[in-house]
Amino acid sequence: MNAPHPTVSPLRQRMLEDMRMRRLAPKTQTAYIRAVRRFAAYLGRPPDTATVEELRNFQLHLVDQGTSPTTLNATITGLKFFCEITLDRAELTTKMQPVHVPRTLPVVLSREEVARLIAAAPNLKHQTALSLAYGTGLRASEVVSLKVGDIDSQRMTLRVEQGKGSKDRYAMLSPVLLERLRVWWRVAHAQGKMLDGGWLFPGMNPVDPLTTRQLNRAIHMAAESAHIDKRVSMHTLRHSFATHLLEQKVDIRVIQVLLGHKKLETTAMYAQVATDVLREVVSPLEQLSTA
Repeated sequence: MNAPHPTVSPLRQRMLEDMRMRRLAPKTQTAYIRAVRRFAAYLGRPPDTATVEELRNFQLHLVDQGTSPTTLNATITGLKFFCEITLDRAELTTKMQPVHVPRTLPVVLSREEVARLIAAAPNLKHQTALSLAYGTGLRASEVVSLKVGDIDSQRMTLRVEQGKGSKDRYAMLSPVLLERLRVWWRVAHAQGKMLDGGWLFPGMNPVDPLTTRQLNRAIHMAAESAHIDKRVSMHTLRHSFATHLLEQKVDIRVIQVLLGHKKLETTAMYAQVATDVLREVVSPLEQLSTA
């Protein structure tokens, strides 16, 4: 006997349609639904019956629970979409206000630490994926979305299709990275792990790509094996890529393009962690006369 499928309420169905109409990313849709579901659980009744004060009190409840600023703002954004678009009642969220998110400096690995990290990856596939992430500055989601056909060895570029913000762009492809990709391609083909024209980093089933969760698990294992005590994630390699380029005196506007940043201010953050650049600055104290 087949288990009955859970029914979707008309209200949720309408919200799903509203998000689909606007072509919101799947992760965004999931986050918005989660926000409304969390509010409904707090309210104890259908969320479309809420009042302005109840939404305000919900934000206070989240703050009192110690919810992080990032999660708090994401929840507010999801509820604003629900109220303004699905319910057509923008006034409901007038007393919900986003909070300031403290800006922290990114964790950056030294070149020696990056080399140790890649060498400590569990297998050749993960070593190559980590090499690509560091050598191009791609996000984890962009790394796992690459296909073999995205490699252009003639122009020495990687085509990134529909990266963050649903934008296409090109990433740099260095000779060392190209050689590592060729080694991985030969091994994966010989073992039947890669389909012609398929994913560059396939999962257990070659039809599916490696997931970002699997990639993050691999880098955590590598960091532990390499005895790196910094807080390491796939995004750490992206931060390290940008910082090391800045230390090599690559124009920050070029780095902005390579990272796919919309605003130069986002890229400028790396000037605060580029220690080689900081060391080259002469302190005004040094210019004081000692006479």
